[in-house]
Amino acid sequence: MSSTPVTIRPYRPSDRARLEDICVRTGHGGEDARGHYTDPAVLPAIFATPYAEYDPSLVFVADDGTHAIGYVLGAADSEAFFGFFRERWLPTVADRFPAPPGEPGDDDERMRDLLHHADRMHVPAFDEHHPAHLHIDLLPEGQGRGLGRALMETYLEALRARGVPGVHLGVGPGNTRARAFYDRLGFTRLTAPGAGPDAVHLGLAL
Repeated sequence: MSSTPVTIRPYRPSDRARLEDICVRTGHGGEDARGHYTDPAVLPAIFATPYAEYDPSLVFVADDGTHAIGYVLGAADSEAFFGFFRERWLPTVADRFPAPPGEPGDDDERMRDLLHHADRMHVPAFDEHHPAHLHIDLLPEGQGRGLGRALMETYLEALRARGVPGVHLGVGPGNTRARAFYDRLGFTRLTAPGAGPDAVHLGLAL
């Protein structure tokens, strides 16, 4: 574990390449997605870059003095975000990551299909009490140092300052380490019609 001091700070446009790199290097169940996808850049095109484009004031990074080694990002209003994604973001990346011609057959096609149908990640039943959502990723050198909690607290405080009533997120069913982390922060399980089986949904009232 590195002893280099790390600060939590707001996102800058110059962080974009690091944001994308971190997303790829943590994009396979928390592990490096390179080698698992033909073009792993599809991952940040779904889970990172559109948030920086939509509302950079809700993106925070852990900076080791040289560059970002982790981030938290999200949207205060999930319904509005997925509208932006569909209408404004998708047209900028659709040609690079075309939708599969039929039923997705491998991980690459499943991710490209999700990119073109990102609304599937929106659960309208959460909009009233937990309208915000988030994604958080840390490279191995940033783990075990309290940075995940620091990033989360910074993000949650930003939501509270906006008067957002609650936030939700999805965790892979087998990701027990992440689930334990969110449990310690006070997140509890959410269930609702339209919440698919691919993730465990957790929520926190603010």
